[in-house]
Amino acid sequence: MFYREVGQYKTNYVADQAVFPILQDRIGLGVILLIAFVVIPLTGDDFLLNAVMIPFLIFSLAAMGLNILTGYTGLLSLGTGAFMGVGAFACYKLTTIFPNVNILIWVICSGFFSAAVGALFGLPSLRIKGFYLAVATLAAQFFLDWCFIRIPWLYNYNASGAIQVPQRMLFDIPITGPTATAMTRYYVVLTIVVAMTWVASNLVRGRIGRMWMAIRDMDIAAELIGIRPLPTKLTSFAVSSFYCGVAGALLVFLWYGGAEADVFNVNQSFLILFMVIIGGLGSLLGSYLGAALIFILPIVLRMLPPALGLEIRSVTVEHLTFVIIGVRIIVFLISEPHGLARLWQVTKQKLRVWPFPY
Repeated sequence: MFYREVGQYKTNYVADQAVFPILQDRIGLGVILLIAFVVIPLTGDDFLLNAVMIPFLIFSLAAMGLNILTGYTGLLSLGTGAFMGVGAFACYKLTTIFPNVNILIWVICSGFFSAAVGALFGLPSLRIKGFYLAVATLAAQFFLDWCFIRIPWLYNYNASGAIQVPQRMLFDIPITGPTATAMTRYYVVLTIVVAMTWVASNLVRGRIGRMWMAIRDMDIAAELIGIRPLPTKLTSFAVSSFYCGVAGALLVFLWYGGAEADVFNVNQSFLILFMVIIGGLGSLLGSYLGAALIFILPIVLRMLPPALGLEIRSVTVEHLTFVIIGVRIIVFLISEPHGLARLWQVTKQKLRVWPFPY
């Protein structure tokens, strides 16, 4: 009896509609949070925190934002990297204009600037969809890339054209800048990502999420039952861009410590899209699984051969990463279009009836 609902009776509607209605799910979530907040910081070194966990959480947040738009609303976007850049540059400008305000406030507020830009470029979604909408968002990607490079005001006229992250404190503890420790930055990123995941889970399960999914499944039928397509699609664009903007601000201020505009190019957009495809469309869990698979894979390829006594060049690792990711995308699109999240759902369903045949 590994995973059973037998005997776990629901006595009210709230309990029946809970995010984790089964006791084993709640225990599993508690164990994951315990590992994330306690075990990893106590046992992991700076390399694990700074090079693996922090970027994994940031890319998971960005993939979650794209999943809200593509997975839950059915609107394809190729401008995720640009919307992340809007959040990063907005946070940089707010920090320099208002230096006495806590930087975490500006990290969150930067998402609203990204949401406004995302909603603006989401206006064509009422008239076009599919490939044409992807081209429109790709045009937004190129236009915003041009703005990041050609408008010196965005990076305070720095000769290098790069964002330079200043030193900022929280309760007399540095959280950005060269003296901020990896553990401090990890806790800040983890707290923000967990909180925003909780907000996203409530959104997709509520009225707004149901409207998104109605538009995704059949927009004409959704309009006939009273759902207005334009506000619903623009809300999806805004929320998705908000998440991507916060992820972009975290990427620069709490991981890189500084960045150029090239960080937010179209390759970043495709990388986030691949995470969503492999992890699973329409699944918050899939955002984490896709980010783990795509981001951690190159690190494993670099560390595993030396541990086995083999030498491998970094160029070879990069080529192998592209090959493996491409093969996995093709395999998942053919065999399991819903990604790793669907495989986990099937596994849970089998555990529910074990040891009886499924």
